[in-house]
Amino acid sequence: MWRGPFAYGHATAVRTEDGMTVSLSTPGWEAVRVRVQRLGAGASAAAVLRELHERALRLGLPPPAALTGEWFGSAAVLVPSVALRPRAVNVAFAAGGAGKATMTARSGAVGGGWIGYRGYPDGYGALPEATGGWTDCVLRLDLDNCWWFESLSGAPCPPGLTAAVAVGAAESSWHLDWLTPDAAAHQHRVRQCLAAIADGEVYQACVCTRFAGNLEGEAVQLYANGIEADKPARAAYLAGPWGAVTSFSPELYLARHARMVRSSPIKGTLPRTRHPAALRASAKDVAENVMIVDLVRNDLGRVCVPGSIAVPELLAVHAAPAVWHLVSTVEGKLRPGVTDAQLLEATFPPASVTGTPKHRARQLIAEWENAARGLYCGTIGMVSPVAGLELNVAIRTVEIDPHGRAALGVGGGITIGSDPEAEWLECLAKADAVTRLQSRAASTAS
Repeated sequence: MWRGPFAYGHATAVRTEDGMTVSLSTPGWEAVRVRVQRLGAGASAAAVLRELHERALRLGLPPPAALTGEWFGSAAVLVPSVALRPRAVNVAFAAGGAGKATMTARSGAVGGGWIGYRGYPDGYGALPEATGGWTDCVLRLDLDNCWWFESLSGAPCPPGLTAAVAVGAAESSWHLDWLTPDAAAHQHRVRQCLAAIADGEVYQACVCTRFAGNLEGEAVQLYANGIEADKPARAAYLAGPWGAVTSFSPELYLARHARMVRSSPIKGTLPRTRHPAALRASAKDVAENVMIVDLVRNDLGRVCVPGSIAVPELLAVHAAPAVWHLVSTVEGKLRPGVTDAQLLEATFPPASVTGTPKHRARQLIAEWENAARGLYCGTIGMVSPVAGLELNVAIRTVEIDPHGRAALGVGGGITIGSDPEAEWLECLAKADAVTRLQSRAASTAS
């Protein structure tokens, strides 16, 4: 059944035997005819994604893409096939427009849109700086474990996709070896940051390091295994001739529904082996989080209605794979006429992976770190003319080039109370959520 109204614009709905077709008329868009077709219960998101991958290989189509966890009020948004190509950074996520009509956050349909990533801007590595493409349809798994086929063109669900949802596919074996980066080098960067804080150049900065690895097998199998094992909140998978991205991110960078926008920065980390109360009691972690909340408030203040900025959640302890995190949420109402491109221009890169003051922190980070961050600390997500904009912070994210060479960035926020050795251990704890993943199919075969 169709649930929920349009937040803006005028919509008319016509019931069909297999679902509903919704015609949407909204200022700034040509009429969008969204077909919403109920498929019912089926395989897991991981199994369906594996089958979509196999289907694309069989038919000679571009690979699928995926957003899983907590996206657009759903458990999964899968794109059956999409040609993702390198793009100019100012094109990434500019296909939509803030203020266009959207569904309410939990009403359902996504329909389709522009999906891709934008890398951290201060130098990039093996993958293109920005990549993305347009899809006219998605498979969506709602919070009641019901699958839906949704199409912006009004086309019905192809029989092959119905079968993919019903059955899915089993895991194929893969293997990924990781090399641990130099602990002494990272601790030296932390001490450099502490000196800059003592000199008054910054109050806080995010200092990162990079694991290197080599993947044997397919990136989609790594991703599917990871979301089955840990269910990260803002996971994403993208692939193309340029390589692949498997993101197991827990962090929301931006969610824009109609004129409302929110961000949920993560600052403060503790291994899951510790009691979560210790994180909320940590003066260092609390100070780190509050400073970044102020930075997010400042960034959103550039594009939001004066007086609309609020902090509905402050210093909440959330569970994530391998660690506990301190999470806060900042929200506001966009000023009339502000576009998604302008929203990103005002806030990118995400506050939690830079520092404060932001401009000087970025300058110093570029001096301290011995490798470009690439996609790491950038963003992955989707903008839809129906559902709005949602983007993650690209942390816990593996970048894989066409030769199987893999990179995983990890880091943490440094304040005057940081200890270099403790910061290194925090990096290891964060990386463990990804580096400990193993192929169950390979284990069974051996």
